[in-house]
Formats: sequence, C-alpha cells, structure tokens
Amino acid sequence: MEGGGGAQYNPRTVEEVFRDFKGRRAGMIKALTTDVEEFYQQCDPEKENLCLYGFPSEQWEVNLPAEEVPPELPEPALGINFARDGMQEKDWLSLVAVHSDAWLLSVAFYFGARFGFDKTDRKRLFNMISDLPTIFEVVTGAAKKQAKEKSSVSNHSSNKSKSNSKTRESQAKFPKASQPKDEEEGLDEEDEEEHGEALCGACGENYASDEFWICCDVCEKWFHGKCVKITPARAEHIKQYKCPSCNNKRARP
Repeated sequence: MEGGGGAQYNPRTVEEVFRDFKGRRAGMIKALTTDVEEFYQQCDPEKENLCLYGFPSEQWEVNLPAEEVPPELPEPALGINFARDGMQEKDWLSLVAVHSDAWLLSVAFYFGARFGFDKTDRKRLFNMISDLPTIFEVVTGAAKKQAKEKSSVSNHSSNKSKSNSKTRESQAKFPKASQPKDEEEGLDEEDEEEHGEALCGACGENYASDEFWICCDVCEKWFHGKCVKITPARAEHIKQYKCPSCNNKRARP
C-alpha cells in the first residue's frame, strides 16, 4: 500500500532500497516525535484496525491495511490504535516504534529477495541499515544515551558547563565573518568533537557542523532546526526551548 505517499515504485539496487528505507524511517520517526500529537489523535481506539505507514517521500499515514491478499508489500503491525488508551503514552509509542522497525526491515529485505540480492548485497544492505539508530532508539532516547556514553569516553571537554552548550552551539552555527580563519577552524573542530555523536531527535540523522541545531531543555534531545521549524534568529529569543513532543505532552485518560 502506497497511498498518500506517492506512486508505487520498486527500488532494485542496494542503494535504492536503502534510500527507500531511510525515507520510510524518517516519515515514521516524524509521526512518533514531531507529529506525535496528530498521530495520537488519528489512532482512535474506536476505529477499525489501523496501521502506521511510512513512505519513501518521508511522509507518514495512519490507515486501514491493504485489502488485497497477499498485499503488494509486507504490512505493518495491525491494530496499533487498540492499545493506545490501555498503556502509558510513552510505552505505547515505544511499542509502535518496535513494530515499525520490524516492518522497515521486512520491506527492505522483501525488495532484496524480489530482485535477487545475493549474500554480499544482503550483508551490505543490513550493514547500511544498522549504521542508523532504530526508530525505537530515537523515540525512547536510547540513541542519544548511547551517543553520550560513547562521546564521554573520547570527549575531553565534557567538564564544560551544560549551561554554555547552547551558546557554543549557536556561535559555531551562526555566521562568523568577523573571525580569523584559524579561529573559525578551531571552533568547528571543537564543535565536531563535542557534538559529533549527537543524533537528531526528529529524523535520527547524525550531527553536522554546517547545520543549525537546538537542544530541548526538557528531554535534552538535540534537533535540526529545520526538523522542528526553528531558525537561528528565532532561537535567539527563546529562553527555554521545548521540542514538539515535550510541548504536546499532557495527562492522558
């Protein structure tokens, strides 16, 4: 089923399948993080069996499963809406995330089997996929925790105060036309060392020194500015930033 996410297409090479995987993954991460309020509302337990779909276009959709049997592609977990009100929200989102990871792998290796990937191709595809954090790791914050633990071993600047991290981050991302070239390169290297293992809480991609990032003061996850629609200019006027997920959290019945 590819409704709402663009026309059906079949990736035929390892690289194409991996791009397909990344697009679907990004869409599902959006549903469970930045778009979590809308996702929660769409998963009404009073409705029929619903599935969460991710599309190569990085879009997501909550919909009924495909009617044809067998379906064109493997189907996601069925009935994710039924458990919504019977669990803590974070536990329910984690459960959906785990099933989403399983679905992404099944789709990727469905393409691999259909188009005759050999042992080497399958191994290469699996290694490319394994280099990305799982949706579960992104949603639960485990990806950030792992990155922090790994970074603390090699990062000698970990004793710097957390309160200055946003300032350093902003200085590294904002235009530095007035700084000498050597000083600019030194700041970039320090910034890469300090944040190099960070992962965006929305899309799960790695830190890059040429992109603007912002940290949530509640959950302490880092986000690309573009993923949470925050510009450097707007960030200067934010005293305490809350990411969409933390901002939308409320007591559930």
